[in-house]
Amino acid sequence: MNNLDVHNERMAKMVFGSVYPLYLTKIEKKGRTKEELNKVITWLTGFNDQQIDILITQKATFQIFFEQASLNPNAHLITGMICGYRIEEIENALTRQVRYLDKLVDELAKGRKMEKILRVQ
Repeated sequence: MNNLDVHNERMAKMVFGSVYPLYLTKIEKKGRTKEELNKVITWLTGFNDQQIDILITQKATFQIFFEQASLNPNAHLITGMICGYRIEEIENALTRQVRYLDKLVDELAKGRKMEKILRVQ
């Protein structure tokens, strides 16, 4: 198994509920709110606030999280660099989806306008 496979496997097994508080802390430090974070997650996945809370409580891995999600048809418009990777070049679908979420959270924390984060056409 090469390093890329190990990385992809690690992403799949990561628990969404363990990352969510980190996302929340990151955006709140920049004056954004939990409601805005959930709005971004809802846009990407189709989950409502209650479903997000359930997935956190159930300790769903990112693999389960994204298997249950209805990925937004405009998710492919999320491009750029995140954690040293160009999102549009990530071959593993699950890893790319996790990086989509990371990128949206980064944009939220950087103060980008919601309509730009949500790729409103």
